[in-house]
This record gives sequence, structure tokens and C-alpha cells, in this order.
Amino acid sequence: MSASKSSLSALTLGAIGVVYGDIGTSVLYAVKEVFAHGHVPLTPDNIYGILSIFVWTLTVIVSIKYVALVLRADNNGEGGLVAMLALASQSVKHRPKLRRVLLIVGIFGTCLFYGDGVITPAISVLSAVEGLEVVSPTFKKYIIALTLVILFALFAVQKHGTSGIGKFFGPITLVWFACIAALGVTHIVTNPAILWAISPHYALGFMWNNPGTTFIILGAVVLCVTGGEALYADMGHFGKKPIRVAWFFIVMPALILNYFGQGALLLNNPAAVKNPFYMMAPGWALVPLVVLATMATVIASQALITGAFSVTKQVIQLGYLPRLQIMHTSVKDTGQIYLPFVNWGLFVAIVVAVVLFKSSSNLAAAYGIAVCTDMLITTILTFFVIRYSWKYPLALCIGATGFFFIVDFAFWASNLLKLFEGGWFPLMIAGAIFTLMATWKDGRRLLNIKLKAEAIDLVSFLEAVFVSPPARVEGTAIFLTAEPGTVPNAMLHNLKHNKVLHHNNLFVTVRNHEVPWIGMDKRLVIESLGHDCWQVVIHYGFKNDPDVPKALKHMQNCGCGLDPMTTSYFLSRDTIVPTIGSGMAQWREKLFAQMHRNASAAADFLKLPNNSVVELGSKIEI
Repeated sequence: MSASKSSLSALTLGAIGVVYGDIGTSVLYAVKEVFAHGHVPLTPDNIYGILSIFVWTLTVIVSIKYVALVLRADNNGEGGLVAMLALASQSVKHRPKLRRVLLIVGIFGTCLFYGDGVITPAISVLSAVEGLEVVSPTFKKYIIALTLVILFALFAVQKHGTSGIGKFFGPITLVWFACIAALGVTHIVTNPAILWAISPHYALGFMWNNPGTTFIILGAVVLCVTGGEALYADMGHFGKKPIRVAWFFIVMPALILNYFGQGALLLNNPAAVKNPFYMMAPGWALVPLVVLATMATVIASQALITGAFSVTKQVIQLGYLPRLQIMHTSVKDTGQIYLPFVNWGLFVAIVVAVVLFKSSSNLAAAYGIAVCTDMLITTILTFFVIRYSWKYPLALCIGATGFFFIVDFAFWASNLLKLFEGGWFPLMIAGAIFTLMATWKDGRRLLNIKLKAEAIDLVSFLEAVFVSPPARVEGTAIFLTAEPGTVPNAMLHNLKHNKVLHHNNLFVTVRNHEVPWIGMDKRLVIESLGHDCWQVVIHYGFKNDPDVPKALKHMQNCGCGLDPMTTSYFLSRDTIVPTIGSGMAQWREKLFAQMHRNASAAADFLKLPNNSVVELGSKIEI
């Protein structure tokens, strides 16, 4: 029992550090942004109304939607938009048109995650460093430079992994939540009546009296729930219970106390509206608070960077992006990975965002639209999961998700007002990545059609070859092929140029599926083709680590023991030649050819031993 409690405590502490860093640092800018643009006069009634809207936004979107409902929609224990997309597409697999639409919507939502991954580190670290301006106005000219230095250091250490410093994330973030709660309490005691703002009638009264203003400020109010998607995305790392315990017992109380403290401060000192979070602190605590806030925002950014690596790997295995170099940064935890291209691509985009927008207030205009669109997409996908996978009654499904759809849609529509102020930026990033993903997926489809049209049936070919077989040499040849049952180009080239066959021949196809994990008991499907030849299909989930040599060790049970010293891996290295015709637009074909050329080598991705790989090339027109 004590071990179980200890494990729950450890996981809860881990969840505080990784899951709640983003939403935990929203106190730095959320209240400030609501009052910043002059839409809401600083009156006591308005302060009560705004705080009440904050509390009930956190309650409805995070507590009820994500913690109570969405966390139940796990895909074999995994969460996140990719897992939800796989779950939703599987639930409507007998409706191909609907499934295709859901895949497009879900993949666009995944692309928006990258937009969010650019804005979150930029606004979080910038808003923390801006606290120096409260310490002394002379620091203002150094804020952008210092922000960029901190962000560069953060991205530079990614290649070393986070296992060494990761154990400090939870305790530091826990200290952060304790501090923001304490700051809130010190101001609440000066005006305890502010706690009445927890009543929903203040929120409803504000919305009733100011419907137009309410719609406008929802784009700023949503800043208090940014990071809500992380609850679901990190479910596979921590489990549902630790995430729920952390939210209800630590994170939500700390956030509400801090927001109410900011409200109490504004009632006593309306001039504090320029930066209510930092002006809550006494003068002696300002510099330590800036340091702690910076550490908290770096941890929040780290969670998003790690998430970007994880999502990219999953999307690659689902077939929407070309192979990229993936480096493992931990021998114990296979989930700890580093993708150099994604890491520095994100950093460049973040530098552009910081330099372009210059302040957290300007970035707040860009923030929100990506988050709200993702929340809306999650709600839509949830409907299809609970209706077609869980088989709940239609009325219940519409009632459960319809309410959240209306709430999410209101926030999303409000954020559209910020489209030209900065909302275009994450949408532009998402649009560019979506174009790459769609081009890669369509290009792969055209390539497979071309290969199938020119394919030779493997069984018939082997029968013809063994009528008068060529010389056979010792060892094993493993031919990687995209489609089982077809002759690999590499084998044709090998027979043509070397005029030999190995003693054992394996025709291996790697299949990736829309489930997170596939166990070793279902990893291999083996079919004997006679003459010491086998057709092998290796199955992986989108969170499994592809490792062909490791999987093929299980061939020993079939009487085909593989000796690494006498095993060769034959791959076809295709060069794509774009042609004018009925495929994609010419520019997309050229883009696909470039992506195909720059893709990381299949040998590295599948963990093939470098000294045993033979690549034979061919040109393919699409």
C-alpha cells in the first residue's frame, strides 16, 4: 500500500513538472491581457466578473471537459491529438469518406501543435523576463536579447536529453505553484470579499450586461487554459489518476488563489494593471520571483519541445512525414528522443516570433487561435469516439460534446478577431507543415501506385528462378520491400549484377498501425515461400521504436537463425522524377521529390547495422 502511495506521489510530482508548466505560467499574462486593451474598465464589478469567468473557464474546459471526459478516451493508455485521431479514425473505418475527413481535420490539428510549440516558449519566457522591467525600467532594452539567450541555451541542451535535469522539473514547478498561491493569499487577506467571485452569477452578470465586450475578451480569457491539451497528451507518461490528483489538489487551487490575489490587488491599486502578477510581490522578492518564473517558463517550454519530438516521431510512423534523424538520449527511457531538424526548426521560428512581436502582449494576440482550434478539433473527434467506438446513444453524445463545442467555438470565434494582429502567425506555420504532410502522404500514395503497377508477383518469380537456380552463397539476404508479395527492385538488381542467391532469403515489410503499441507476441507475421525463402511482415504501433534486427531475432523459432556476421540487408534507394501528368501539381511533385531525397536513410530509421547494408538505386517517374 505504501509503495503504491509512493508511486502515485512520484507520478503526481512528475505530472506537475511536465503537464502543468504551461497552464501554470499563464498567471504571468492572462489577467494583464484582459484589461490591457481598454475594452474592460477597471471597476469592482468588472474585476469580480472577469475573475468569475476565469474560474468557470478553468472549471468547464479543464476540470470537466479534459479531466472528466477526454481523459477517458485513451488509446491503449495513450493520449494526445494523434492518439485521439487514431481512435476516431478506427471507430469510423467502415465509412471511408468520413474517415478521410476526420484524418484531414486531425492532421491539421497536429500541425497547429507546432504553431503552439513556437508561441508558447516565446510568450512564456518573454513574459517572465519582462519582470525585470518592474524591477527597473533600465532593463527594458535587454529583455529581448536575454530572452533569446535563454531560449538558445534551452534548445542547445536538447541533444543531451533531459533525464539529468528532468528530476528537478517537478520540485521546481511545485515551488512555483506554492509561490503563486502564497502571493495570491497575501492579497486576498487584504480584501477577503474577492472570494465571492467564485460564484458563477458574477460571470453570468458580466456576460449579460456586456455581451459584445465578453465576446471580444474571450480571446484573452482563453490564455488561462492554454496548456489544457497537455493534460491529455501526457496521459501515457503519467496515467489518469496522477494528472487528476495534481490538478484538483495543487494546480487548480494555486491558479485560482493567484488570480483572486491579482483581483484583490487591482481593487486596491488599479495602477498595478500594467503587470499585476509581478506587482503582487514585495520589492525584495522581485528578482528571485523573476528567476523562479523564468525557470518555470523554461520547464513549460521543455514540455512542449519534448512533445514536438514525440508527435513528429508518431506522425512519421503514421506516414505523414519523411523519415528524420532520431537520436535516443536515454538508455533507460526509449521515449526520450531528440530530432535535430525539429529542434532547430522550432528555435528559428521562435526567434522570428520574439523579434517580430517584441513583447508578451503582442504575442498574446498570436496566442490562442492555435490552442482554441485544437480544443475544437479534440471535441469533434471525441464525439465520433464516444458515438461509434463506445456506442453511446446519439442524444447523450450530442449533449455531452455539443455543450463543449459551443464553449470552444465561442473562444475560437473570439480569437479570429486577433487574426490580423498576430493570429495569422501560428496558422501560417500550421499551414506550411500541413502542406508538407499532405504532399508527402499523396506522393507516397502515387509512388506506391507506380510500384504496384510495375510489380512482379514474388511467388511466381521465385518458382521461375528455382527452375534453373543461380549459384547460392552462404549467409542470409534480407530484402526490404514496401509491399509484401512483390519482388523488391534490390533483388532484381542483385540477380542481374551479382548473379547469386543467398542460402536464406527474407522479404521483409514494415507496417505501421494507428495504435500506440503492438507487443512482441504480434510483432511478426511469417510465411514460408519454400527454398529457404520467407515473407515477413513486422508490425509496429506509432509509439513503438522500429528495430528490424531485434524483431528478426524471433525468426530462430522458424528454423532461420540469423548470424549478424553473415547477414546482409538489401534496400532500394529510389530517385523520384517529377513528370507532367495526372499526379499532383508540378510544384508538389518537385517538393515531394526533394523531401524524398532528403529523408533520413531507411537503414538508420530501422536500426540496421551500417556495415551490413547494401543500397541499390533506381529512378521512378510520378
